Amino acid sequence: MILMTFLGFLLLFFLIGVSSYFFSHKTTSDYLVAGKSVSPALVGLSAIATNNSGFMFIGMIGATYTMGLSSMWLMVGWIFGDFIAQKLAVKQIQRHAQADSVHSFGGLIVHWLVRESAGKTSLAQAFRLRQLIGILTLVFLVVYAAAQLKAGTKATQVLLGWSPETGIYLAAMIIFVYSLMGGLRASIWTDVAQSIVMLFGMASLAVFGILALMSSEQSVWQQLVNAAPHYMNWLPSDMTSTAAILFVIGWIFGGMGVIGQPQIVIRFMTLHPERTPGEMQAYYYAWFVTFYSLTVLVGLLSRLLIPVTAGFDAETALPTLATELMPKVFAGLILAALFAATMSTVDSLVLSCSAALTRDLTRKPTQSLYFTKFATFTILTVAVLIAISNNQTVFKMVLDAWGLLGSAFGPLIIWLSLDKRVTQNQAILMILSGITVFVLFSYFDWMSEVYPVAFGMLAGLVAAWLSSAALSLQKQASR
Repeated sequence: MILMTFLGFLLLFFLIGVSSYFFSHKTTSDYLVAGKSVSPALVGLSAIATNNSGFMFIGMIGATYTMGLSSMWLMVGWIFGDFIAQKLAVKQIQRHAQADSVHSFGGLIVHWLVRESAGKTSLAQAFRLRQLIGILTLVFLVVYAAAQLKAGTKATQVLLGWSPETGIYLAAMIIFVYSLMGGLRASIWTDVAQSIVMLFGMASLAVFGILALMSSEQSVWQQLVNAAPHYMNWLPSDMTSTAAILFVIGWIFGGMGVIGQPQIVIRFMTLHPERTPGEMQAYYYAWFVTFYSLTVLVGLLSRLLIPVTAGFDAETALPTLATELMPKVFAGLILAALFAATMSTVDSLVLSCSAALTRDLTRKPTQSLYFTKFATFTILTVAVLIAISNNQTVFKMVLDAWGLLGSAFGPLIIWLSLDKRVTQNQAILMILSGITVFVLFSYFDWMSEVYPVAFGMLAGLVAAWLSSAALSLQKQASR
């Protein structure tokens, strides 16, 4: 029954994605950006489903299982940072995306930079920047896609006994077929269906968990308090007040990293020009807050329902809980929801890479729809190969990719959103500074209580400020 329910939902997602083919315009532009005419509801739900990937199901529940209530600060910081970044940038992203030549993340940034340069920089002159953005997008997003494919196997291993490779191949095959047929439109449509299944699945798991614990003489809250020392503390028990504040600030920057994620920014680019970002954000944040709250709740409940044992992988808490608590039909729903979370992100990542490969790496972007689809196949194949060979945890892989993207591109988009002019060389300096600092803080584990994306983004902004000041002084000296 678990398998039948799971396959039934996968068939539903597949049919929704394939049906988009009959509404597509069979052009490269439509394949990559869905005609830039998508409704706020679809954009909002698609963007948030893409944002909340397998990490939310697997990594976040595992983190809450281990950390306790203090993991909620990841939620608070992340959502607050996301909100700040969107208020700064999304309206301008929508405006600049309307240019006919903009079909990729790199194309958006370069067009924006050229427009703000007041004629001092041309699209041809900014090619080096566009090429750099394209290369980084390809490298980081392929790793990110591999992490998502791997996340789905955590549940299929526990619930179905499948090998990791089986789950990876199944997800990749479904994603490839509907992405090939409908492009970004198929991705958006399936994202919306997947977001509904994800929310319903997490809510169902929370209800079954609470019902299972209500037979105890103690309240659920009291059971959580007794689960482990400091488990229900508001702040991490091993941190000072200063360290706890820095911890939250780090996750605020993590949330702000959303505007450095090509796969999400491309969703914002598809919003219909006559609709406002505020309409889209109403759907986005309503889903975000509800789902994240349910995720933390399920993570807490799993600590009571699954004993801590040596060697237990906290990232398997979700499928283990579904197996022990729920009827087989609902366990199949949870498996489908987790697969939906990974698929809604992987298809977005792969299509963003397709756009980068075909639009940003050559001076004359290809107009061939067939070549663009072949690029999709190639990128998905590489992601599959990485997924079956890499043994890092999902949490670590996703945070590395998200942090690198946020550190590389977030500062540049923030700077442009503040109506600051920036040259091509300044933009390249900002990108490389952000990446370098993020990698250094991650590798050497400096200030480990703070998510390194905070230092990466600050480094990019400082590089912009210092280079702008130096250029200003140079101009004054030459007068």
